[in-house]
Amino acid sequence: MTRDQMIAHLRAADDVARAAAEHGHHPFGAVLVGPDDRILMRQGNIDTVHHAETELARRAAAAYPAKFLWSCTLVSTGEPCAMCTGTLYWANIGRLVYGFEEKKLLAETGDHPENPTMNLSSRTVLASGQKPIEVVGPFPEIEDELLSPHRTFWRR
Repeated sequence: MTRDQMIAHLRAADDVARAAAEHGHHPFGAVLVGPDDRILMRQGNIDTVHHAETELARRAAAAYPAKFLWSCTLVSTGEPCAMCTGTLYWANIGRLVYGFEEKKLLAETGDHPENPTMNLSSRTVLASGQKPIEVVGPFPEIEDELLSPHRTFWRR
């Protein structure tokens, strides 16, 4: 997957995040991309426990064999938290692409009770496992675009 393709998928995930926010959910979005560069699934955030990436990884694990998922990419607007990264790991999704780091999100949300961010990078979580899952991100050239819905959502 080229960088331009990754950016296009990040924007697709951002569309999902914005739709989630329009429905009162936290503005996070994720897409599952197959080895042929097609989006197979989309998932927005639901609440503090049902994150976009976790829900997507669980749905993917139920729908596809682990061997196939190893050739897929989970694309997320923001860096997945430890729970989401662990779920991606157990679902056997072979690559993670994210737009902005968790630290950038913390700067936007502060100590909001519905988003108690964790200072634990996806790379650190995945380095603790036994699978060589590729991680690509952040994408500074579109961070502002991806963080935009968070600037208003968390201040309501």
